[in-house]
Amino acid sequence: MRSIRPIALTVLLFTGVSPFAQAQAPAAAAATAQPFVVEYYYKTRWGAFEEFKALFKKNHYPVLMKEQGLARIVRVTIDYPVYHGTEDGRWDMRVTITFKDAATAFAPFDNTAILKELYPDKATFDKEEQRRFELLEAHWDLPVKAENLTTWK
Repeated sequence: MRSIRPIALTVLLFTGVSPFAQAQAPAAAAATAQPFVVEYYYKTRWGAFEEFKALFKKNHYPVLMKEQGLARIVRVTIDYPVYHGTEDGRWDMRVTITFKDAATAFAPFDNTAILKELYPDKATFDKEEQRRFELLEAHWDLPVKAENLTTWK
């Protein structure tokens, strides 16, 4: 139990949701809040990408757009590699999500209402989402920090 506390404190401090961070004045916190970017990489089984992409477009992209409408997400972009790389470094689709800030990105978010609105047939949605993840060989999430090049003098 004691070994978990330093890790938990580090996570809380990193995400800005520690009691110390919450003690800041709201105006100061708002002034320092910066967009937080996460890149989501998807590597599909050979020959399965088009099916994966169709399921992503049908079942996940609309959820992201709803979250953008709620101002949780500032921007969503989707990219594909132009050339191929080595198999161990291969990825088929990268979804880059810019959240309002890190606290928003890491805060618990219940999307149940969004899913009920967009997909009233829960059984079909669940089956299609299961299939989407069956098509993957790998998936990883990579928070990124943009470098401010104006300070490079």
